Amino acid sequence: MIEVKREERERAILIALSTGAYTEEQVEEHLDELELLADTAGADTIFKITQEKSKPDPAYFIGRGKAEEIAQLIQVNDIQLIIFDDDLNPTQVRNLEKLFGRKVLDRSGLILDIFASHAKTKEAKTQVELAQLQYMLPRLTRAWTHLSKQYGGIGTKGPGEKQIETDRRIIRTRISKLKEYLKKIESQQETKSSSHKKFVTAALVGYTNAGKSTLLNRLTNANVLAENKLFATLDSTTRACELEKNKKILLSDTVGFIRKLPHHLIASFKSTLNVVRDADIILHVIDITNPYFEEHIKVVENTLEQLGCEKKIQIKIFNKIDLLKEKSILNTINQRFPNSLFISAERGIGITNLKDLLLDYYEANFNEYQLKLKHNQSKNISIIYELAEVYDTIYKDDYILLKYRASKPIQNKIIKLVNHN
Repeated sequence: MIEVKREERERAILIALSTGAYTEEQVEEHLDELELLADTAGADTIFKITQEKSKPDPAYFIGRGKAEEIAQLIQVNDIQLIIFDDDLNPTQVRNLEKLFGRKVLDRSGLILDIFASHAKTKEAKTQVELAQLQYMLPRLTRAWTHLSKQYGGIGTKGPGEKQIETDRRIIRTRISKLKEYLKKIESQQETKSSSHKKFVTAALVGYTNAGKSTLLNRLTNANVLAENKLFATLDSTTRACELEKNKKILLSDTVGFIRKLPHHLIASFKSTLNVVRDADIILHVIDITNPYFEEHIKVVENTLEQLGCEKKIQIKIFNKIDLLKEKSILNTINQRFPNSLFISAERGIGITNLKDLLLDYYEANFNEYQLKLKHNQSKNISIIYELAEVYDTIYKDDYILLKYRASKPIQNKIIKLVNHN
């Protein structure tokens, strides 16, 4: 169920409901983003439709009259797929599919489909499958409509309901197994992240397609996949970035955020997103060329809040300045977001300033220490190797001199443990 191979692209209609919560321009921009998502998933957008309504219709979301109009458009233009920019409930999906005679997807379903096609590692595939099953569970009622067609009306409801309940049990069992597997991954990552505490750690976050992977490649020569595509990166990637000789930090790239990101997806990707939670610094990468970058900033900050990371040190990095037509906007942005950086990850502009900033943080928080230990204190030597970044070990006749780097809290811990032992 994770990945469906398609031989040809599907023709799609995109639909947004305008309730007055957003301006007309914002609704259009949301539809443009939905078009990008559809394109990433393998669909060509034939029509984009906006329906103005004070609130969603409980049965047809956009109202029966508008839905019937679209049904005619579908027939005339050979449309295979209808995508809504908001989440639909199971009743709305069932009614719309019956009226249209075509597949109906909401935004969450579309994003899950893209994640499924981009999942490469076992962890990413597990996370996506868990999100898919949790999304599917309340929508199972429409999966068994074939029963009434096969057997007629009266007497068919019982077997159908039994089959649905059987399927729900199977799905719930599978969800439990996937959660257990992800818990094991999380505990393994906690062990791994404790070893990372030898170093300053930074996490790259940002709206999807902001240029995080390109920046990681620029800083670390990581050769991570960097495409002009939504959600090109799903798995977190951690690489060392040398700021000066013998001074390095660990940088982690993460999955891009997007507005209306399905809740199940955030929950499922918790083990991947823990690199953000555990980081010392968050580098928030922003595409300065996007006219709605301020809304994107809010989406990322809201997601960080969901992860409990809103109080962490955060540096806003405005990327793609080489593509900016109006350079005068930089002064305005600098006033609006003080202490931000302006870079082009693609062309290397402003990278020195970013490294200098990271070096300042490193030097303020990590110091060099040295400690003399007796030859019989092997346990203490192991402790220091485990907790700190040892860069030199000098053996003398009556002692061993360890030179290492560590944060102040780690150094206090080392002194306490060594004195205790």
